Amino acid sequence: MWKLKIAEDGPWLTTVNNHIGRQHWEFDPEAGTPEEREQVERLRQEFKKNRFKVKQSADLLMRMQLTKENPCGPIPPAVKVNETEVVTEEAVTTTLRRAISFYSSIQAHDGHWPAESAGPLFFLPPLVMALYITGSLNVVMSPEHQREIIRYIYNHQNEDGGWGLHIEGHSTMFGSALSYITLRLLGEGPEGGEDMAVARGRKWILDHGGLVGIPSWGKFWVTVMGVYEWAGCNPLPPEFWLLPKSFPIHPGKMLCYCRLVYMPMSYLYGKRYVGPITELVKQLREELYNEPYHLINWNKARNTVAKEDLYYPHPLVQDLTWGFLYHFAEPLLNRWPFSMLRDKALKVAIEHVHYEDKASRYLCIGCVEKVLGLIACWVENPNSDAYKRHLARLPDYYWIAEDGLKMQTFGCQTWDAVFASQAIMASNLNDEYGPTLRKAHDFIKASQVRENPTGNFSAMYRHISKGAWTFSMQDHGWQVSDCTAEGLKCALLFSQMSPDLVGEKMKEENFYDAVNVILSLQSDNGGFPAWESQRASRWLEKFNPTEFFEDTLIEMEYVECTSSAIQGLSLFKKLYPKHRRTEIDHSIARAAHYLEETQKPDGSWYGCWGICYTYGTWFAVEGLAACGRTYHNSLTMRKACEFLLSKQLPNGGWGESYLSSQNKVYTNLEGGRANLVHTAWALLSLIDAGQAAVDPTPVHRGIKVLINSQMEDGDFPQQEITGVFMRNCTLNYSSYRSIFPIWALAEYRRRVLFA
Repeated sequence: MWKLKIAEDGPWLTTVNNHIGRQHWEFDPEAGTPEEREQVERLRQEFKKNRFKVKQSADLLMRMQLTKENPCGPIPPAVKVNETEVVTEEAVTTTLRRAISFYSSIQAHDGHWPAESAGPLFFLPPLVMALYITGSLNVVMSPEHQREIIRYIYNHQNEDGGWGLHIEGHSTMFGSALSYITLRLLGEGPEGGEDMAVARGRKWILDHGGLVGIPSWGKFWVTVMGVYEWAGCNPLPPEFWLLPKSFPIHPGKMLCYCRLVYMPMSYLYGKRYVGPITELVKQLREELYNEPYHLINWNKARNTVAKEDLYYPHPLVQDLTWGFLYHFAEPLLNRWPFSMLRDKALKVAIEHVHYEDKASRYLCIGCVEKVLGLIACWVENPNSDAYKRHLARLPDYYWIAEDGLKMQTFGCQTWDAVFASQAIMASNLNDEYGPTLRKAHDFIKASQVRENPTGNFSAMYRHISKGAWTFSMQDHGWQVSDCTAEGLKCALLFSQMSPDLVGEKMKEENFYDAVNVILSLQSDNGGFPAWESQRASRWLEKFNPTEFFEDTLIEMEYVECTSSAIQGLSLFKKLYPKHRRTEIDHSIARAAHYLEETQKPDGSWYGCWGICYTYGTWFAVEGLAACGRTYHNSLTMRKACEFLLSKQLPNGGWGESYLSSQNKVYTNLEGGRANLVHTAWALLSLIDAGQAAVDPTPVHRGIKVLINSQMEDGDFPQQEITGVFMRNCTLNYSSYRSIFPIWALAEYRRRVLFA
C-alpha cells in the first residue's frame, strides 16, 4: 500500500526547518490489512467507473490513512434543514463541529493539511520523458510508480480518445501527444489499454493533424526526446541572458515562472541536445505523423498549432521576430567567431539554473521548471551532485489518489494552512480545537522564510524574501505577496489568543519583516503582483510564446494579491500602529483604489487564481471591507452584492464553470449545479459586504446548501475543480472543499446569527 510520509529526511536532501511541510508518498508492500487493501481497490474501481462524470478524485487514500492515524471520535448525526425551515444556531453549530472535527483528523503531525494540488495533464509526462532520456526511468520509478502513472493517464482519457490540457478540459494536441508518448515509454503497446485506449489516443492525434500541431512547449520536449526536430522549433537563444539589463525584453524582466522555464530551455536549445534515438523513439516517429518523418516541412511546422490548443495566437510582430531569429540570427550565432558568444551564454544560463536549484533546495519554483532543471543538470554532467539532488526531490512532487499518481504544482501547504486556521478561528469554537490550532500555529511560524536568497540575489533577478511566506513550505524559498499577507494576518490573529491554547506568538521583528516584503511589492497603480515587483511594460505580452496560456510573460497585478495585502497590513496597523504608519496608510489607500478601479461594470472582479468571478469578487470584497467599506457607504460593495445575488441559483447555491476563466464571461456549471466552494465564497462576500443586514434571505438559503451537503463523516463532497492559473488551465485544491464551507458557516454563525 501507498503511505503518506510527513516531514521526513532522506539522502541528498537539505532543509532549513527540519523538513516541516514536506509531504511525499512511498510504496510499502507490507503496509495495510487485507481489508484496507480491498478498500483501496474498491475506491479505484469506483473512480474508474464514474470517471467521465466525476473527473476529480476525492483524495480518498490520504483521508483513509490520516483518519485512521488521527481518529476524531464519535460525532453527532448530520443535520438537514428543509426549504421551509429556519436555520437555527444548533444546526449551524452542529454542522461546524462535525466539519472541524473531521478536518482536524486529516491534519498532519507537523501542523499542515496534506492535500492534492494538481489537475493539469502536462505536468507529469515531461518527467517520464526526462527519466527515459537519462536512462534512469526504471531506477527512479518503481513498478508501482509506473503502474499508478498508467492508471492516472487512462483514467483521464476523454471519451473521444484524446487528453486535455487539464482533467476537465476538451482534448488537445499537447495533452494527447504527451500522454500517448508517456504510455508508450512506460511499456504500453501501440494497441494497449482497455478498449484499444492507446490506439484511440493515436487516432485522435492523427485525426487532428499529427504531432506537428503540438504547441511550443510540446515541440521542445518531443525534440529533446528525438521525436521531432530542432528545425521545427522557434529559436530560444541563450544569448538573451547576455543582454544588458536596460534592454526592454531582458529575461530578468520576465515573470519568474516564464524566466525559469525558458532559462533551462535556452540551455538545451543552445546545445541542440537530443536524447538517444532508440527503437521506441523511431516507432513514435512513425506512429505520430501523417507523413513520413523525413518529408516533414520543419520550417512550416514551427508555427503550426492545433486549433484545439490555440488559446493565445501569436501576434504578427512575434512571428516576424521568430522568423528573423530562425533564418538570420541563429545561423550567424552558430558560426565562428559568434559561436564563442554562444559558449559564454550557455555558461551563464546553466549558472542561473544552478543558482535557482540551490536557492530552492532543488525543489525549484514549480514542477515544469523542476523537470527542465533536472535534465539541464544531467546534460551538463550526468554524474553531478546537482542531478542527484534533483532526483532526491522528485517525491515531493508526487501525489497518490484513487485515480493514480499525478504530479503537483509544488504543493499548497502554507496556503491551505493559513486559510484553514482563519476558518476555524472564525467559528468562536477555539477552545474545543486548541490542539488543531496549536499545531497549525507551529506550522505557520516554522514556515516563514527567515533569509533573503543567497549571494548576490539581485544579480540573479531575485527579490527579497526575508519575512515572506511561500505557497508551500519554507524550504521552497519563493516569496508570494498574498501568501505573505495571509501568513501575516494569520500569525497576528494567533498572537491575540492565549498562548496556553495556541502556543507562543511570533516575535515582533518577524511581523516587521513580513510587512517589509509586502510593501516592497506594490506597483505604481496600487495593485500587488504575486512574486516580484512589476519590472516591464504590458506591451511585452505580445511576445508571449506560450500558445495555450495568456499573461505569462511579465508580472502583473492581481485582485487577490491586492486584497490579501490590504487585509494583512490593516490588521498589522491596528495591532502595531506606530510601525511605518504613514507608508502603510498610503499603501492601503492606493490598494483600495486599485480594487475599486478594477471592478467590472456588472459588479464583479475577474479572479486569476480561482474560478473565477466568484473568487475574484470574494477577495475584492474582503479587501474593501478591511478598509471600512460597507454596503451602506460604498457603491462598489452594493454592486458586488447585486452581482452575486444575480448569480444565485434556484437551489440557493452558486456554481461557476472554469469556462468563465477561459472565456472571460460568467458561466454557470452545466445543468445549473451548485458548487460548495463557490457557494461559500459568495456567502463570505455577502456577509462581509453587509448584505445580511439588508436582506438575509439569500444568505440563509446559501447556508442551507452547505448544511444539507455535509456527508456522514463530517466531510464535504469533492466537486468540480475551483482553482485556475494563466486563465486557461484548472488546478485542484482539494482542501478547499473543507476550508471554505467551514469558514462560511463560521462567519454566518458569528456575524449573522449572533449579530
